[in-house]
Formats: sequence, structure tokens, C-alpha cells
Amino acid sequence: MFFNQQLREPRVLAILNPRVIALTALVAATVFAAGCASAPPPVSPGIAQGPQPIASENGNTADDLTATEAAVMALNEAPVAESTQPAAQLIRPDAPMNYTVKRGDTLWDIAAVFLKDPWFWPEIWQINPQVENPHLIYPDDVLSLAYGANGSPSVSISQYSGARLEPRLRSEAIEGPVDTLAFAAIAAFLTKPSVLTKEQAVAAPHILAFRDHHMIGGTGHEFYARGLNATPDQRFVVMHVGPAIYDLESEKVVGYQAAYVATAIVKTPGEVTKAVLTEGQREALEGDRLISVEGDRSLTFRPHVPSTPIDGQIISIADNADQVGQYQVVVLNRGADDGLAQGAVLAVDQKGEIVRDRWPEYPWKKKGFAEEVQLPYERSGTLIVFKVFEHLSYGLVIGARAPMRVADRVYTP
Repeated sequence: MFFNQQLREPRVLAILNPRVIALTALVAATVFAAGCASAPPPVSPGIAQGPQPIASENGNTADDLTATEAAVMALNEAPVAESTQPAAQLIRPDAPMNYTVKRGDTLWDIAAVFLKDPWFWPEIWQINPQVENPHLIYPDDVLSLAYGANGSPSVSISQYSGARLEPRLRSEAIEGPVDTLAFAAIAAFLTKPSVLTKEQAVAAPHILAFRDHHMIGGTGHEFYARGLNATPDQRFVVMHVGPAIYDLESEKVVGYQAAYVATAIVKTPGEVTKAVLTEGQREALEGDRLISVEGDRSLTFRPHVPSTPIDGQIISIADNADQVGQYQVVVLNRGADDGLAQGAVLAVDQKGEIVRDRWPEYPWKKKGFAEEVQLPYERSGTLIVFKVFEHLSYGLVIGARAPMRVADRVYTP
């Protein structure tokens, strides 16, 4: 279970109780870049009565759907909301008045059920200061949407689940609060990286030799590593370094594609460390790198607009795919040195194609000299940064309107 971190810097001015700070990190494998339809008319203060279900193509309503499913269903229905809109206009026109949190929901999913732009959740979330950890949401909590006398919307917990009682004795484990992000969506890229930074590829410990004169190693084989500062039973992932990744702007190498080989468990530490291979997926070779993944599983980052303007590119696609779609991982040529941090939300524009102008200014101009014209960039989706290095970072695509490719632009929305 990964614990949520409170949002403390809302993107626009808060409109609620002064004690409202931001909710826990709102991120998920599911999200959409939603639009700017008009807001529903104000109603009297208090909790509105009666749900307004979201209907799917097959007839299911919000009572049948998880927040994830509801968000996916509405993914491409509307354009992106503007940050200058009053908070009332950030509410989805089909937002339910009541929503029961289901197992498997994430905070970002839930925000997407109510809002056109999920990262505006801090502007409408109404906490109860009398409840311990009021920012945490649990399965079976009932969330209700209401409008104040001035038309200001707010969402609060109108009915708490039994998970908050936390009895001392139970036959089953207590259901914890909803995660900020479905870990399964990025697990492979947190525990088994598919990209190595230039520094990792050069300086990481490496396999020196295999025991008993083996040329390659598989599951159960012992090997010797150099430069490995470790303790007995410590685990590492073994990565095979692949082709270089170039920054398309500077044309410099910023990282390397990497393939997961196996897991290594340290047996005898020393200047030359002995370890054993487990969970092998391919043959290990001399020179393969050992990468520590301890401490990389935290999902306590918060979604936010970057504090500094970001204008970069997608420079690689995980797993060597040609195109990027929903919930795929990309590598960006911007990192901590550029002001990026975990949870940064970025827009993605598809790079326009180069076409030939076959209708030149002078009709008698020969076709062979048709001028090449670069078509403009077009908005194709949204991503969230979940792992940051010095000069590059990983991003998870959380909203896709069109396929994305290497060289597509990423920027502050």
C-alpha cells in the first residue's frame, strides 16, 4: 500500500473553507484531458439529493461502473478546460451528485468523474477537520457534490465507510485508502527499468565473470560482480544495455535502452561480490549492469502543473514501440535540471507531418521543385511524470486523443 501525500499548492485560488488545502496525490492509470462545457446551474446549499448516473454505451450507469471505467468512457468527449475558468465551470455536466468509492478506484479516477480537469480537485474538495486524516478516501465512502449559495461547487464525504473504525481485532485486513496511482500501470518501470541514464550505464556495477567458467548465466547461476557495494541478500535487477537514446535537440546521448535480464541476490559481499541469478527472463552476459531499485516504489508524489515552463520532446518509447497510446510509458528529454518533478502534468502535441505544396505561387513552376511545408503541431494527449532523473524522465500517458511518436512535443499545459 502506498500512502497519499497532500496537495499543498492548488493551481488556482481556493474557493472553499480556508482550511481546505489540497487532497492527497491524485494520479492513476486512467484519466482524460477533459473539456470546457458550461457548468450546471447553482442549487441550494447542502448535499444534493438523488444521483445523476453516468450512462455507458451498453446501458451501465455510474452505480455499475468504477471511477476508472467512467473516466475512460468520457475520455474523448470534450476539449481541455482553461485554468482561468471559475471553479463551477470545471464540473462535468454529467457529474453524479453522489458517488460510492469502489475497490480499485484511484484518486485521479474519482476526480475525473466530477471534473473536466482532474488536477483541479483541490479547488472543490471539502474536508472534514474533525476526521483524522480527512484527505484520505476509502472504499465504500460516499462522495457528494453540492453547490453553495454563490454557486461554488464542493465535494465532500457524506457517508463514511466502516474502514475508518479500525477495530483492534479483525478476521481480515482493513481496507486501506485508495491509492494515488494503480501501481500495476508503472510497476515494470519502477522495479525493472527499461531505460538507463547515461550515468547508470557507465558507472553502475557490472557482471565481471560467471562461476565455473560459464560464458552466459541463467536462473540459479552464480556470478561475480565488481563495484557492487551491497549487503547479504540485497536484491538488484540485472539490465542489458542496448542502443543509445539521443536528445533530439542537442543530439547528445542522454541514456540507453535497457532490457531486463534477471534479478540478482547478493551472497558474499566484497571488493568482488558473489551473487546468484533468479527470475531470469534472458541470458545474462558479462558486462550487464546491476541496478538497485530500493526506494523507487513510492507513489507519494502529487499531480501539479510544473513550477517552471517546460518545453521538450518525447525521445523514446518504452519497449521500443513505434507509437504511444493510453497508459504507455515514454521517455522525455527534460528532467530535474529543467524543473520537472514527480507528478508534473504535461500536454503532448503530435508533430505535424512535412508535406509538399503542389500548388505554388507560380503555376508554371515545375512539380519537382514543390516546396516542403511543416504542418503545425496538434494536441494529442496528456501525460504525468512519475520518475525523474537529472536530464530525462519517465512519463505515463493518461489521456490520448491520437497516437504519439518520438519527437512529439511535451509542454506545460
